[in-house]
Amino acid sequence: MKPTRAHAQEELVALGSLLGRLELLSTDHVTVELAVALGASYGLRAVDAVHLATAVAAGADRFLTDNRSDFPKSITEIDVTYPEDLPDVGGERTFV
Repeated sequence: MKPTRAHAQEELVALGSLLGRLELLSTDHVTVELAVALGASYGLRAVDAVHLATAVAAGADRFLTDNRSDFPKSITEIDVTYPEDLPDVGGERTFV
């Protein structure tokens, strides 16, 4: 669902809260090499491979995505998590 197109205010607030806690990381040589390997292993487009490699190289606990077609649960380098997998606390999804 596209919250901005559907005018879903609650989802926009939750999305804003999540995005406010993100940390932007630079792409270094190690991450690029990992992206090439992951892209080849999982048939990812370059940009998707860089996103995944950045999370893996940073030691992230999980990779949160709604893109099931490109990021299946069979990826073993990190826990691929879809929004519906997140805990539902008091009717709201919890992002940690």
